[in-house]
Amino acid sequence: MAEKLLEIKNLKLYFNKDKKNEVKAVDDISFDIYKGETLGLVGESGCGKSTTGRTIIRLYDATAGEVLYKGEDVHKAKNKAKTLEFNRTMQMIFQDPYASLNPRMKVIDIIAEGIDLHGLAKSSKERTDMVHKLLETVGLNRDHAGRYPHEFSGGQRQRIGIARALAVNPEFIIADEPISALDVSIQAQVVNLLKKLQRENGLTFLFIAHDLSMVKYISDRIGVMYFGRLVELTTSEELYKNPLHPYTKSLLSSIPFPDPDYERSRKRIAYNPHDHNYAEGEELKMREVTPGHFVLCSEKEFQEMKAQSANEVL
Repeated sequence: MAEKLLEIKNLKLYFNKDKKNEVKAVDDISFDIYKGETLGLVGESGCGKSTTGRTIIRLYDATAGEVLYKGEDVHKAKNKAKTLEFNRTMQMIFQDPYASLNPRMKVIDIIAEGIDLHGLAKSSKERTDMVHKLLETVGLNRDHAGRYPHEFSGGQRQRIGIARALAVNPEFIIADEPISALDVSIQAQVVNLLKKLQRENGLTFLFIAHDLSMVKYISDRIGVMYFGRLVELTTSEELYKNPLHPYTKSLLSSIPFPDPDYERSRKRIAYNPHDHNYAEGEELKMREVTPGHFVLCSEKEFQEMKAQSANEVL
């Protein structure tokens, strides 16, 4: 069985903590990420998926819950050395390649920030050689090291951001919508680069996106978020073949298909959370309907889904 690299336990992040204006950006979610896999996290804008990623990596302080990396709580690092260790092993690729790079710094210094912070280069020459190698790894060339971010296209800037994340030899990378600001023609190149780097370096990814087609392509498992809650979690193949939560069905029904006839007849499934008609005090929790397929539901819905799944097998 694969090694459990990251455990998210009952994670919460609330803004405006006075009860009247409280915003539950991340509302009591739990999931695991296994070494070497890519877990996709999807949902509409504002559902809390990016906030989840930023809380995991400690850009936000969690309101409650635990983020365990190899069994140690990231949010309770005992000292500066342990914090630095977490910062080195966990990196992030940001959504906006234009805003995430300092326009006043040359590429060599942008990529080498982590190398300098963690003392990974013994000399100036070794530092330069490391940056040159990283540039070549992400499909750029060493001549780019002396240039500034404004001299590059969006796709090239995102490659620089990827090189910066790789510079400290991380084990786990959070890719926060890394292709959403790029042209469609460039998106596949960046995703293929991430898959190649994963194979070559044994990386583990949390891939956050709203493009379900691309998430299916890159992810081993997919978690679906809705208003701060995780509503479904299973393998990529199972999610597309047998979605169980109504919100997941709604998301999948909105995926366009390059066939005009199909598009004319495609029916979008609308999701209305009020259709559930839960009884007062009824407990909603993630339940395992079939092996490895978890859904946020009531006990009654759980039994109905289990019966439905059993009938489909028969």
